[in-house]
Amino acid sequence: MTMKTLLLLRHAKSSWSDPTLTDHDRPLNGRGKRDAPRMGKLLKDEQLTPDLIVSSTAKRARKTASKVAGGCGYRGEVELTDSFYHGHPRQYIEHLKQVSDENDLVMVVGHNPGLESLLDFLTGCGERMPTAALAHIQFDISSWKELADSPTGSLVNLWLPKELPNETST
Repeated sequence: MTMKTLLLLRHAKSSWSDPTLTDHDRPLNGRGKRDAPRMGKLLKDEQLTPDLIVSSTAKRARKTASKVAGGCGYRGEVELTDSFYHGHPRQYIEHLKQVSDENDLVMVVGHNPGLESLLDFLTGCGERMPTAALAHIQFDISSWKELADSPTGSLVNLWLPKELPNETST
């Protein structure tokens, strides 16, 4: 039996400094720009570089995905989907069911409350996911299509940027 690994990443901290921007177009703030590459480095250190990264189309999620991808050495294109913006667990799952089974390790970048609900639905663990939080979920399935039938993942780890060691170099 093959294992599938899902990484849930909430976008990094966004800026509210420009009130003329729509919610969808809000960029990362300074903390977000620092945290996202740190989460990427964590993935590299944990040997969890994704085979595929799928992100919400919102600017803060796209920028988070890009910075994490750079930090972990991800070589592919970041796939974008509107369904993760204000997405509910079912929308994430429906998207994941379409993922090629060549991708054993997939990361999705999205928003709350959808990501916290998805984590709870997939693992039964009602954990909080503040900005740039990263959940590592393992599934005992051989195909992503099986997600709908048995959403029984195991939460392996949940990393919060504030718990990572601070580094002066990036």
